[in-house]
Amino acid sequence: MNSHHDWITVGALADGFATQAFILPNLADLAGKRFNLCFENGWQIDHRFDAQYVSWAQAGDDCTGRAAYRATSVRPGIYLVDFLKHERGNDYSVSLVLDTLTQSFTAVIATLPDAEQASEGLYARALAGQQLTGVQVEFYHGSLDRPWVTGACPHAPTSALVGIRNLYRYSPTEVYEHIYLNDDFYTWHCIKGVEQGLCDTDRCHYYKIADELYLFVWREKIVPTLGLVMIDMQHHRSDGKIFGYAGDSFDQLSNFPVASYCRVLGKTDYGL
Repeated sequence: MNSHHDWITVGALADGFATQAFILPNLADLAGKRFNLCFENGWQIDHRFDAQYVSWAQAGDDCTGRAAYRATSVRPGIYLVDFLKHERGNDYSVSLVLDTLTQSFTAVIATLPDAEQASEGLYARALAGQQLTGVQVEFYHGSLDRPWVTGACPHAPTSALVGIRNLYRYSPTEVYEHIYLNDDFYTWHCIKGVEQGLCDTDRCHYYKIADELYLFVWREKIVPTLGLVMIDMQHHRSDGKIFGYAGDSFDQLSNFPVASYCRVLGKTDYGL
């Protein structure tokens, strides 16, 4: 237990989550598959999967690469694919929601602040009109194996989780609650585990993928962290990852899986 309420690195958090974690298996479903991702913005990026690696090539560009990936599914026909890529001198977190039911996808691309950016004080960032977190994220949508047309991707921002208080059990030792405050912020609170007693309110993003299935992304400001999970409210299961620096030297990344059994504790209705 963290009796002193100290903030810890993402690497230390990964160690705490590892014991008997409720993570989902890395699926082999995509091995041998190929998807052409046709982005709303005009990009076309071909992705090929084998049992361990995903390879990509962008049409009309020299952007090619290969990386180890993790693929999971909390809902049949919808896959969360996660990997890290090093491109043009930068490290990126890439998470793809591949929706084979609607032949569409959502891509989440994130980067961490460097040492100089991370050392900026929150007050200075606030006075400069910047977001308090230095973690950057972009969302892209598109269609799978067919040309993009308006409306081809049904994934959309949602307020459906706002007001809900949810409990997440990631392992026998790690338990958190989330309070979804509004469209831009949520509060997390460690009930049990290596961060016990710690809590904060951070920037977040919500997307509805299917009925009672949501993509939830958050960006922490104290320890630079990106969290991303698929939440199945119907089957009370979540799966995703946490991405950040393994230590305090900004030279090693940690990108570890998290999955939980979850349940609703309550919902607030302001009646406005």
